[in-house]
Amino acid sequence: MCRMHDLCTDLPEAGDSNGRERSSMTRNVLLVGVGGQGTILASTLMTIGLMRAGYDVKMSEIHGMSQRGGSVSSQIRYGDAVNSPVIEPGGADLLVAFEKMEALRWLPYLKPGGNVIVNDCQINPVSVATGVTVYPPNICAELAARVPTYVFHAAEEAEKLGNPKVTNVLLLGAVVRTMGLEHIDWDAIIRETVKPAYAEVNVLAFKRGMELIG
Repeated sequence: MCRMHDLCTDLPEAGDSNGRERSSMTRNVLLVGVGGQGTILASTLMTIGLMRAGYDVKMSEIHGMSQRGGSVSSQIRYGDAVNSPVIEPGGADLLVAFEKMEALRWLPYLKPGGNVIVNDCQINPVSVATGVTVYPPNICAELAARVPTYVFHAAEEAEKLGNPKVTNVLLLGAVVRTMGLEHIDWDAIIRETVKPAYAEVNVLAFKRGMELIG
């Protein structure tokens, strides 16, 4: 089960001209993980959705040694007018970590009062696998003690849906709920973007991610 630690979900809600309130502030979402976790697909889906909703969106990606399990990050900034794609340290409204040590690595980028969504997943980097360093213990508990944190057991939830590869879209659902972006037609965006054979399970994963945030 997922555990809630005072996650703030009252961020300004975005919207359109049909009566939904829309904040003029630029919002910053930082997604981090390691190669092979689907971080880039999640950020791509989010960027498409934000653009269709009429936002000015800037996204930057750092792949690193993604094919060998290296660190991967996507920085997404959206609002009425966004000049730079770069999130400065202390500037992220939401830090989304697909792997829990990456949450610690990127925590300095979270702004005061920002939120963390962390997948309780351990993937040992080369330094740990070779015995040079030790994987930090109790990462999720440390995060929860320092910042508003939601711990996600995405692998368990994905297994329940019958496809372990949809953890990234589960986490995207949690991001959408946290940032108040439910009004966008994510169902259509997912179906148009992923392969048809996997569209349905990804839609279900997305909806499950939103449900788990509450």
